Amino acid sequence: MEDHKIVQRNISLQREWYGEPLGDRVRRLVVAFDVSQAYLAEVLGISAPMLSQVMSGRRAKIGNPVVLARMIMLERKCLIPEVAAGRKEAMLAALEDVKDARPTVGRDNIPVAAVADDRHVLATLRDIAEEEDLGEAAKRLDDDFPALADLLRRAGNRS
Repeated sequence: MEDHKIVQRNISLQREWYGEPLGDRVRRLVVAFDVSQAYLAEVLGISAPMLSQVMSGRRAKIGNPVVLARMIMLERKCLIPEVAAGRKEAMLAALEDVKDARPTVGRDNIPVAAVADDRHVLATLRDIAEEEDLGEAAKRLDDDFPALADLLRRAGNRS
């Protein structure tokens, strides 16, 4: 199989396994935390060349579940109001927290965030937006940002 077809197949598999291409997810983290791809790789616990291969689709998956857990943890940290506001101290603290994390990952346990973090984020979203607005925003983000859309949908569902 030629390289282009392999890359396309791998990106398709990433959509199936991770909800979207890993390159998109990683690029959002690089922008959100204003860090280099190499530093992000260090935070996640993966080599920079390996991260580059996963992002470009030359590799289909992240083989180490701890690396995936850290990536999800970091995506969740983007939702902390101080991090979302771009406060450098909060961003650096979030990066260090994830870098130092030693998550235990098993079949039934992927530590993506503490329940308290979700409650705080959901409460904050409910404070700043009406239920209908959260639902409408979720619909608009569904295709490009499914995880964020899910969070907005949960915030809009007050029951």
